[in-house]
Amino acid sequence: MRATFNQWLHGFLPQPLPTAKRERLRAVIGACAGLFVTALATHMLAPQLAAYLIAPMGASAVLLFCVPGSPLAQPWAVVGGNTISALVGVACFHLVPDVLLAAPLAGCLAIGAMFALRCLHPPGGAVALTTVLGGHAVIEAGWTFALSPVAVNSVLIVVAALLYNNLTGRRYPHAPHAADRNVHATGDPTPNARLGITEDDLEAALVRYGEVLDVSRDDLLAIVDDARQRALQRHFKERTCGELMSTRIVFVSPRDTLEHARELLLRHRLQSLPVLDASRHLRGVLAQEDVLRQVGWGARLRQLVPAAALRVQDAMQQRVVALGVDAPLAQLVPLLSDRGYHQVAITGRDGAMVGLVSRSDLVAALCEQRLDTAA
Repeated sequence: MRATFNQWLHGFLPQPLPTAKRERLRAVIGACAGLFVTALATHMLAPQLAAYLIAPMGASAVLLFCVPGSPLAQPWAVVGGNTISALVGVACFHLVPDVLLAAPLAGCLAIGAMFALRCLHPPGGAVALTTVLGGHAVIEAGWTFALSPVAVNSVLIVVAALLYNNLTGRRYPHAPHAADRNVHATGDPTPNARLGITEDDLEAALVRYGEVLDVSRDDLLAIVDDARQRALQRHFKERTCGELMSTRIVFVSPRDTLEHARELLLRHRLQSLPVLDASRHLRGVLAQEDVLRQVGWGARLRQLVPAAALRVQDAMQQRVVALGVDAPLAQLVPLLSDRGYHQVAITGRDGAMVGLVSRSDLVAALCEQRLDTAA
């Protein structure tokens, strides 16, 4: 009981913010620039206004520039939440003569409206109270107060956030990441998606949790996936790709013939071959399907030109994936499972290829780790 009480008291203390100093500086400068641009643009668009910037815009700036990925900071949440809250506030001001009752009523009705219209934005509650308690300027503006300055301020600060966040490397609006596509073009999810935490699992957990979270489902799933990768890396006990790789590489050069490459694939029972230049730097990959794709063309070309005319460089894939010898073994898992690679090239510090890790190598490592854990 005492420990539980101490934990409860601990909740009143300042909590750590795992935010880099550069990100904090980016947010501070963005909030300053966004508020300044919003006030200046509002003054130019509506010079007759007594106030060019309403106080709740400061709270909106915190969300837009500090946590632009939050569901509470998306464009519809900001513009819709603030504008609807202003309309609710004006309605309460005119319909409820007692300000002591009108103010809390405006706040709670604004929150209910934002929930209903899916535009929950915390500063909207402040907008509703500002409308009721704003004094003479708000009374004179009447219903137009929701349009100008509230809606105008909201649209302008969203535009400022849109430009600043994207220019400084933060995605805004925060659209969901595209789901990993099955490389075999079937309807099945990727292996990691089938075995790990799925969106349905996360959705069920959030429904059971039953509270509003200031993080999108997409970001939450990404955080869980990253944590899972780190746990996998710890599970492998910091083993590296260099420890697992095969060093006797069967490869071809760009000028080798496809016939020679086909013979190597069959002789060594391989799915693909790395394509290396004279300095053993990786220039591409030639897979079985690349050779098969050229069979029809080759049959026609051999009637016109010598067979040697078909070279590896004519069929190879130039987009390749390689990891360094010191890369953690855990980085291989998504490449060899979800991404559909049969093997991953391992390069030395000079960029030259020094080995390969195949799916069978990874399976052997997983079995070994499993046996070590069981022992």
